[in-house]
Parts: sequence; C-alpha cells; structure tokens
Amino acid sequence: MLLRRAGLALGGSLRQQLQCHPIQEGSAASQLRWLSNGSRKTHPKILITGGLGQLGVECAKLLRSQYGEESVILSDIIKPSDAIVNSGPYIFADILDFKGLQKIVVNHRVDWIIHFSALLSAIGEQNVPLAVRVNIEGMHNVLELAKQYKLRIFVPSTIGAFGPDSPRSPTPNVTIQRPRTIYGVSKVHAELMGEYYHHKFGLDFRCLRFPGVISSDPPGGGTTDYAVAVFFEGLKTGKYQCYLKPDTRLPMMYIEDCLRSLLEFMTAPEERLKRRVYNVTAMSFTPEELVDKLAKYIPELHVSYRPDSRQLIADSWPQIFDDSEARQDWGWQHKYDLDKLVDLMVRDVTENYIKKAPQ
Repeated sequence: MLLRRAGLALGGSLRQQLQCHPIQEGSAASQLRWLSNGSRKTHPKILITGGLGQLGVECAKLLRSQYGEESVILSDIIKPSDAIVNSGPYIFADILDFKGLQKIVVNHRVDWIIHFSALLSAIGEQNVPLAVRVNIEGMHNVLELAKQYKLRIFVPSTIGAFGPDSPRSPTPNVTIQRPRTIYGVSKVHAELMGEYYHHKFGLDFRCLRFPGVISSDPPGGGTTDYAVAVFFEGLKTGKYQCYLKPDTRLPMMYIEDCLRSLLEFMTAPEERLKRRVYNVTAMSFTPEELVDKLAKYIPELHVSYRPDSRQLIADSWPQIFDDSEARQDWGWQHKYDLDKLVDLMVRDVTENYIKKAPQ
C-alpha cells in the first residue's frame, strides 16, 4: 500500500514552501542539537532505510531542503539511478545486517533513522516468510540500533494495522486492532515494540499511521493503489478495471501532506507528544467518488469493477480515520482535499509520464 517504488517529481510546491518558509529559530527543529565526539552539529544526520520506495526519495528531498544535502543519507539494497546518486548521499544498507547498520551509524554519525523498509500489504501476502524477515526482523535491528546509539527513530505504520474487529467509521487512535495481513501484524508489532522501548529504555520512538498515500509514482500493487492506477490507465487509455467495489471507502492522503506530517512530527517537542503512535489522514473516498471527479478531466473515462483478493483486505480496514489527537497534540493539519488531489494528479501524471511515454 505505502512503500512502493518512487520517482515522483514534486514540481517544487512542497519544497518551495519549505525553502521559502523554513522552520524558524525558537521552534522545536531549530532547538535540536546533537553532540558527537565533542563537536557541535546544528542539524541532525538522518539515515533513510528502504530509500527507493514510494516515500524515501521524496522524503530525502524534503529533509535536504530543510537540513542540507549532506545531512540526509538515502539507503537501500537496490542499485540507484544516476539521478538518485547525483541528488545527494546514497549508500548500500541491508536492514537484516545489524553489524553493517552499526558501521553506518558510527561512520556517518547518524542521529535519526527513518525506517521505510517494508513489504506492503498485497505483496507481503504472497511471500509471508520474506515479509516476516523484512518487516519484523529488520525492524528489530533498527530499533535495537536506535536504543544502542540513542537515536531518534521514525517507523511508519498504516491503516492496515487495523482489522475486521476494529471500529471502521471512525477508527480512533487507541482501539482493538487485530489485523489479518502479515503487513498489518508486523506494523502492530512495530508500534508495540517501539512503545515498549520508549517506556523501558527512554527511546525516542515516533510512529504515524498513514492512510493510502497517493503520488504520481507508478502504482506498485498495494491495496489502495487503485487510486493511483486509475490516473495512469485513465489518462492513457480512457479505461480502467478496478479491483475494489465502487463503494469501498478508504482513508487517503496526498504525498506532500504525508511527508509534511512526518517532518512536523519528527520536530515536535517531546512535551507535546502524549503518545508515540498517532493516526494521520486527510480525506476518505470511494473508487466511485474518485472516478466522478476524474471524469471532469476525462469525459470519455470508462471504469469497470472486478473485485479480487484485495477487496477482503480493504473490507477489514478503516473507512474514516480519526486523527483528532494528532491535530490537538502537535498541530497536524492537511492541505489537500479530493478536488486538489485530482487536479494535481492529472497534471503530474500527464506531464511526467503520459507526454514522455514512447509513441
């Protein structure tokens, strides 16, 4: 659902906003200081794992615009493109190799870890043993690493951390979860382990439960990816076959809101955080509602519906996500609603993919 292959060009809107309006002196971020080997650092050194997924590349761009190019290290086990290498530091990092991770933290004097490495919902169900290794064992490694070196660590969670016994409309911050996918089970495990390490060892663990994250990056097979695929197929062919029922309501969020929530949460003062795991969202819609909006741009659009196994996953997830605690505790506010999202997606997919596709 969340951590797909990335390549979105933000077109500048989010980065320009943050460059024009950087976090001011006196704010939480400007007060962050780390002492290492007797020298003073004015910005955190940040390691992003699973950096070539949906969120990693754009998260690196955002954090580099805030803290400087050399302050953010993107990492993965995949060979990067020239564009990735030229955009800032990139290294190989296997989250299953604890000693290798230790070496990276020590050699690069890392202060924050943003842990994006994971197999997503539909993919995880196809290879459960691998999902256990990556999503659980890998998370144990970075959690222990953060404890050992006193790092601030961010681990994303998901609407997939809830299950059919959870209240769906709305789904509050604290409620019964009991998911039925290995992706969801691993995320609940991460939430509980992170909270335990915080209370037991004082670890600065932070976690946001994201809804479906929508960007103009090509879809990667997650349960909410229909909301990306319909733009690609609709703009290219005028047709799309949706794997969810037309009335399947799910929480969603545009990637710029998603990344901004991450930055604001990571720089929020400790005293404002009443818990370590928060729901965040922006909107909820159904395939039918999204298609109605998109049809204004593609009048000839024809969408058919053929639910598959992902429908069972979607039926166990929240319909409306209650993020009132994030809004109250650390001031979260989304900027993009469905109308703005559709307008941006039509423009970005057309410019970055449709016009550039070989004829």
